[in-house]
Amino acid sequence: MTEPLDIEADAAARFARFDLARVPSPCFVVDEAAIARNCRILADVAEASGARIFAALKAFSMPAAAPVIMQHLSGTAASGIFEARLGREVFGGHVATFNAGYKAEDLRSIVKISDHVIFNSPDQFRRFRDIVAEGTASPGLRINPEHSEGWTDKYDPAAPCSRLGAPVSQLGDADMEGLEGLHMHTLCEQGFAPLERTWAAVEPKIAAWLPGLKWVNLGGGHHITMPDYDRAGLIALIRRIRETYGIEVFLEPGEAVALHAGILVGEILDLPTNSMPLAITDISATCHMPDVIEAPYRPKLLGEAETGEPVRLGGPSCLAGDVIGDYRPGTPWQVGDRFAFLDQAIYSMVKTNTFNGVPLPAIALWNSDTDDLKMVRDFGYQDFLGRL
Repeated sequence: MTEPLDIEADAAARFARFDLARVPSPCFVVDEAAIARNCRILADVAEASGARIFAALKAFSMPAAAPVIMQHLSGTAASGIFEARLGREVFGGHVATFNAGYKAEDLRSIVKISDHVIFNSPDQFRRFRDIVAEGTASPGLRINPEHSEGWTDKYDPAAPCSRLGAPVSQLGDADMEGLEGLHMHTLCEQGFAPLERTWAAVEPKIAAWLPGLKWVNLGGGHHITMPDYDRAGLIALIRRIRETYGIEVFLEPGEAVALHAGILVGEILDLPTNSMPLAITDISATCHMPDVIEAPYRPKLLGEAETGEPVRLGGPSCLAGDVIGDYRPGTPWQVGDRFAFLDQAIYSMVKTNTFNGVPLPAIALWNSDTDDLKMVRDFGYQDFLGRL
């Protein structure tokens, strides 16, 4: 097994060496060496446990990073027709597709380009069973274990009245007819212990069905690449499931693939004052890091000082709440200075929007081992115009 590494501290040290002026602003900079490091850890877990590990495209779906990812992982997990196509046409390997509600016209394509197609309810599977027969995808059902480990209801698929997954208490033998696998995804940015408790809670309820199935998918939300993750415990659990029931085990982490592998570079546009120092930047929370507002959370600033007067950073949009947070710069900011937020490869990149006509950040691929830099994409007016 790969020795535990503090990937957060390692990323900060690597990006501290990167000259922020080498890219336009704003710009996502993804370190392909960090992506490879994360994927090697995941590949070690897969080899030791016998599981197949898929990269969840909903968290990180950068085509330019596909060659690095697919050197180590078995495939991708998709959330609909476009991600399934991306997985099949760009990434390669296995494609496992789940959607809470399929359209028939999309599903006809999905069952032909996916290796596994996962339904959200037994009724939906029965309704589309003829379409499933048109392709080669192995059909599965997402279950709700009715065991909650979520730290907030917004990100807890097992919360009361959840729309995600069939409540396991409502399932019977007839609902398993024609299915080849079960899928569950109830974790979010969590370690092994919540998975272990979830499996202990749900196993007695599904144990009778597992020997008749081909696979079980334990979903995502596993922070496997973090140094404090109990990878030995995960490996032992997977081995036990495989040996006890004679089935394949899949995992589909998203964040773990690109954790601490990217930054978002910005520029100070103005430095007004209103009861405290303010900074207007070309990075918008609502456009470029929407989880800052929706989650909410405070992204870490590269090179932030521990002491000093805080400065409130906000974006250029007209939204009064377009505020990123209060920060203490390592050296006092001047108009035109560059700065960067850490750990922005995951979710930020896939959630960007052009509210207010705010430009999308450019995208660059950097290798912290070789210092090679490649500009992948620079967005302009035509990208804004074409959306609507």
